[in-house]
Formats: sequence, structure tokens, C-alpha cells
Amino acid sequence: MQPHELELISLTKRYGKALAVDAIDYRFGAGVYACLLGPSGCGKSSTLRMIAGHESVSEGSIVLDGRDVSRLPPARRGTAMMFQSYALFPHLSVRDNVAFSLRMKGVDKAERNACAMEMLELVDMKDHADRRPAQLSGGQQQRVALARALITRPQVLLLDEPLSALDPFLRIRMRAELKRLQRELGITFIHVTHGQDEALALADEIIVMNAGRIEQAGPALEVWSRPATGFVARFIGGHNVLDAPGGIVAVRADAIRLAAPGAAAFTGHVTGVEYQGAHVALTAQADGRSPRFCPRLPSSMPPSRRARRWG
Repeated sequence: MQPHELELISLTKRYGKALAVDAIDYRFGAGVYACLLGPSGCGKSSTLRMIAGHESVSEGSIVLDGRDVSRLPPARRGTAMMFQSYALFPHLSVRDNVAFSLRMKGVDKAERNACAMEMLELVDMKDHADRRPAQLSGGQQQRVALARALITRPQVLLLDEPLSALDPFLRIRMRAELKRLQRELGITFIHVTHGQDEALALADEIIVMNAGRIEQAGPALEVWSRPATGFVARFIGGHNVLDAPGGIVAVRADAIRLAAPGAAAFTGHVTGVEYQGAHVALTAQADGRSPRFCPRLPSSMPPSRRARRWG
């Protein structure tokens, strides 16, 4: 499998009068792990489904490896999609689930089974080839769905919130598996998620969407550390967004500290305390001001330092 460049050109999706994706332009580098990140209804899933061919394009183009695939059926695009529900056939074995697309293409049984076993070995599921989906855990079903998508040898693999149905511990394990597979295969992965932690852990590139448009796109570290808009700063997490004379200012929560009265730039009252394991998140109302600040403090800090009054 070779990496190929994918470009979206003024890509637009309308559902009646509703505008779901608003003329977005973006070029995915060959062989990258990219995450479309944003809240529900921002247009990320519609974008992914247009790339896959499961939604029609209202306007614009999808160009893969120099070829406009916007009007081609899914099977002829060079993409494969892994659905959120996994959509495995309950009456087929794991091997037959993975081999199903080759069966539909008329590939003989011996060849398609050999290809299926190769894919199952790639996702460490070879020993479960004769089981049915109901006999597998959620993480195992996800691996089978991945193998089924990869057997078509796609140029781009599309993943629609593939980790959302997993418990938190398994989700972290499967993040590592996805990243390993992407690096081994060297093909482009485009992964839709509304989870900031998931995107930061996986992505080479993050594309933050809001109201059908791209708010900011770039390397994960850049999007996290230098948010371009107030929306990105709030959504990506960990930032306090303040109105300032020159515009919006974003201050990371871990850059704010409690200080003795008279030694701080702002005084205020703590209005909420949330324990989050390694740290404690405080919500504070600044005295005489409208902004709410959210500093993060080490959870080992003595209770007296997490006082009712901040200043």
C-alpha cells in the first residue's frame, strides 16, 4: 500500500436548505494520520461520508491521487470506511466477514481466505478466524472491522468515531493499535472524533470544524498550543478565553497559579472544584469582572491552597 494525497476543493453538502459543510478546502498529506475534530453537527461526519461516497457532493470536488473521485461509487474510489457500529455480519465467521468484499468481487475461495487470514494476522486476530462476532469483545470486533476495511487495499482509510463504543481502558489500548497500524501500512487515515484527547493522541494533523467550516487545521501541537480562534481554544480544552482590548486572549489553565492576596494579577472566588486524578480543576469568578478562570493544580496540593478565595 502506497500513500496518496487527498484534496478537498470547495467541498459542500446541503440537506435541503440546511448547509452541513460549507465550501471547505483542505489537502491531506500522503500517509498522515488526520483527525476531523469538532462538536456534534459541525459537519465532520458529513465530510467523511462524502469522501467515502456514502453521501453525495452538493458542490466542489474530492481529488485522490490526482483523480476526481467525487461522483464515483464507493468501491471505485480507493477508499475504505470503518463504521462506528462496525456493521459485522452476525451469521458469518470472522474470516468470512473479512473476506466478504472479495467474495462480492468474485475472488475464488482459497485466495480470499488467504487474504483474510493475512489481514487477521495484521490485527492480531488470526486465532479467532472461526468465531462469530457475538463471541468477540468490543475491541476484537473493532479489529475485525479494521481487517475487513483493509482487505480492499485502500489508498485512504476512513474511520467514523471507531472508539466511541469502547470502555475508557480499551479505548486507550486501541488508540495505540490504530497508530501502530497506520505507521506499518503507511497509508492515510482520516479519523472523525469529538474527543480532544483522542485527536491529540493520534493525529499528525488536526482539522477543527465548526458550523460546517474549518476553524483551524495543522499539526496537533500547533493547534493545541496556538489556537487561532476563541472556538478552537475553548473546544480543544485547557484554555481560558478572555476578551481583551486587542481581541481574544487564550491562557492555558496549567499556566495559572494561586497566589497570596495582593500578589496575584486578579482576585476572585472559587466556584467549583473538580478532582481529575493527577490534577484538580478549579472554576473561579474574578472579582468585579465577568471572566471565569479555570486553573489546574496538582491534586497533591494541600486543601488550604485550594481555598474558597483566590487572590
